[in-house]
Amino acid sequence: MATLASLFLSSFIVGFSGAIMPGTLLAATVAESARRGAKAGPLLVLGHGLLETALVVLLLVGLAPLFRQQAFFFTISLAGGAVLLWLAYGMFRSLPKLTLVMTGTGGSGRSPLLTGILMSLANPYWILWWASIGLGYILNSRRYGLAGVLFFFTGHLLADLTWYSAVSFSIGRGRRLFSDAAYRIIIGVCASALVSFAVYFLFKAACVLPFFKVN
Repeated sequence: MATLASLFLSSFIVGFSGAIMPGTLLAATVAESARRGAKAGPLLVLGHGLLETALVVLLLVGLAPLFRQQAFFFTISLAGGAVLLWLAYGMFRSLPKLTLVMTGTGGSGRSPLLTGILMSLANPYWILWWASIGLGYILNSRRYGLAGVLFFFTGHLLADLTWYSAVSFSIGRGRRLFSDAAYRIIIGVCASALVSFAVYFLFKAACVLPFFKVN
């Protein structure tokens, strides 16, 4: 039992250290929390966690080599960059009409759960993390059977839930201090962050191209 507890704790620490790093999901959490309040963070993590559950299952059945291939990385980077640009475009386009009076009572538009899924899929390094560090944890935890995998994955999910819920709660509680102008600035900054991530992912995809074999 002590070993399972250690597995849970180490998974939580590693997961938390990754969660607090700036990324697409954090930008989405800030934007959604300003609009929907503290519930946005847990909903985003729910979507993120559902996708991670599916990915863990795929890794368990042996698809890790596919995730490490350059062609797969290129495809995910290209598609992820395109998705992020599309999401950022929608945020920029909505800026002139955004108001906390309208959105503070439940919001409108895309579901946070779906956003959590899209933000995860759009980040190729999320998949690479699972195909490397995550896979190592899975292989280690499998030595203790299903309980080991559950302890590892529960620790990982709780790390995400803890951090993003804290961010969402902090921003959600401060919504009454925001003006519409401040709200639009927050959304604009988050949209700009998504554009930056998109450009970075597209650049990394372009860097992979010279390594493709031409028949």
